[in-house]
Amino acid sequence: MTPCQLIDRLDAALPQTQCTRCGYPSCRAYAQAIAEGSAAINQCPPGGIEGVSRLAAITGRPAEPLNPLNGAEGPRAVAIIDENWCIGCTLCLDACPTDAILGGNKMMHTVIEMYCTGCELCLPVCPVDCISLENASGTRSGWSAWSAEQATVARDRYQIHDTRPRQTKGQGPEMLENQVAVLAPDVPVDEDKESKAASQKRAVIEAAMARARAARQPKT
Repeated sequence: MTPCQLIDRLDAALPQTQCTRCGYPSCRAYAQAIAEGSAAINQCPPGGIEGVSRLAAITGRPAEPLNPLNGAEGPRAVAIIDENWCIGCTLCLDACPTDAILGGNKMMHTVIEMYCTGCELCLPVCPVDCISLENASGTRSGWSAWSAEQATVARDRYQIHDTRPRQTKGQGPEMLENQVAVLAPDVPVDEDKESKAASQKRAVIEAAMARARAARQPKT
């Protein structure tokens, strides 16, 4: 078996949630690290104990319990967006590795549940904490809560999503300028380059939170 074939087999044994809980930026990157011998086979909580067994069978390494530093096995979750709080900042759209969130600038976002892997990557980027997770598999966890078909769809969607950052590389400052123009057009920022970026990010978050609070106020 060639190194590339080994990586392919290891990658296929992973659930493709692209959650990064393994410590690597993607399931493929984790599979490569395992193949190279630089990563253990027990670092994928979404795959659970069944996932460890699959990786053990491929590598010939002994199966072992999940590393608690990477998290614990649990039910599959899906993200839910609170429509009353969403202010359309679009930050979660870029964070979602499978493009499971639909929405536009200043428009309410929604999650396409069939494409959501429960990776949780949208949670920390939301400035108004309007995203939560709901149990989607009851008591089933790991590969019992996920299927090979779902993993294939998630991998394909991630590969499409992953091409966009390379295509738009270098546009981060421009995207931030656009967010400031939309959410906080009247907020002054420092002229120093680094201070300006920090001020812009702070202005976007503060403006987003203010809009969310205003939206929650009772109508008079």
